[in-house]
Amino acid sequence: MIWTLELASYLDDAPWPATKEELIDYAIRTGAPTQVIQNLEELEDSDEPYESIEEIWPDYPSDEDFFYEDEQEY
Repeated sequence: MIWTLELASYLDDAPWPATKEELIDYAIRTGAPTQVIQNLEELEDSDEPYESIEEIWPDYPSDEDFFYEDEQEY
């Protein structure tokens, strides 16, 4: 299972919390690339819903990763 920021972005508007099956259904309905669906199919089977993309891809960048102390410098 390989995630990139581009692939994970297809799940930004997913109906969180969601089960594996709900996420796969969402990805298919929204026309996500095959790699997104394959990644979701590789998730562990669980009855517990995933609360966010961070539970699927722990390295997903958060808003804090893009925070700058002094925005005028950039």
